Amino acid sequence: MIITRTPFRVSFLGGGTDFKSFYSKTDGQVLSTAINKYLYVVVKKKLGIVEHKYRINWSSVEFTNQINKIKNPVARECLKYFKIDYPIEITTFADIPANTGLGSSSSFAVGLVNALFALQGKFVSKYEIASTAAKIEVDILKRKIGKQDHFAATYGNLNNLVFKKNESVIINPIVASSKTLNKFENSLLMFYTGQQRNSETVLKNQHKINENQFENLKELKELVNISKNLLIKQNFKISEFGKLLHKNWEIKKKINRFTSNKSLNRSYNIGMNAGAYGGKVLGAGNGGFLLFVCNKFNQYKIIKKLNNLKHIDIKFDYSGTRITYIDTTGEK
Repeated sequence: MIITRTPFRVSFLGGGTDFKSFYSKTDGQVLSTAINKYLYVVVKKKLGIVEHKYRINWSSVEFTNQINKIKNPVARECLKYFKIDYPIEITTFADIPANTGLGSSSSFAVGLVNALFALQGKFVSKYEIASTAAKIEVDILKRKIGKQDHFAATYGNLNNLVFKKNESVIINPIVASSKTLNKFENSLLMFYTGQQRNSETVLKNQHKINENQFENLKELKELVNISKNLLIKQNFKISEFGKLLHKNWEIKKKINRFTSNKSLNRSYNIGMNAGAYGGKVLGAGNGGFLLFVCNKFNQYKIIKKLNNLKHIDIKFDYSGTRITYIDTTGEK
């Protein structure tokens, strides 16, 4: 049995430049962090007498003897990729609901890939874990998503991720002082809107971008450069970062009109009017989580004004995906 723990991620700036339609023309880049909310994957090679070859426990429970009949697409393609032809059970648990903008499907892919490598006795690099998970979701399943989530969830930490034309990804940890990181971390307010959505549906018009979208995405990419310089300053100012986040959100809405809706706009405006420096809807948008950047003096006011939403306390995760339990006794 293998158990992995994989963090969800928060993407601050540059989202959309991790799509092949953008980075095939010019390098893409994002600023993102993993957070202390996790998805757990349990993988067990089944021994003895089994009724069904494959058992997958996710939002529903699947039993089947044929790999092609597995309905969970990530589980199905991961088992195919690793050539799993013996009875196996996969179970998942998560701190956050799926389809809410924190990269849940990618965290599942990363956690499962990590577990299956370990189950086969292969302890590989984080880069290989992230690349394999991205290949399964983006290349094999043809999902209309970028690949920043796989690397954010695998590596943990606050990173500048750069996406190259040759499909390689460069991971640049943000080397900021502990004082700056604590200040930044403590400035974040996250709210669950209660709205779930399919990110592929929201992002379908970004799969092939037009000229205007491309130019707007170049602006988002430049905001990442500015944010990196802010974070390594000796006197990091939350207000300056908040303004960048707000600008990023305004540009994102130009790129994809499905990113927001009336309810989200209303909640966002309430947060801004209550003293937030800036914010955004996380992930593809149109539901999920709202993130604000604000000073500690206005946080209670914002939470009170948005009392119809659930406030979620978050901290940075610095470990990324990890194996929390391993026992292969008797599995050979």
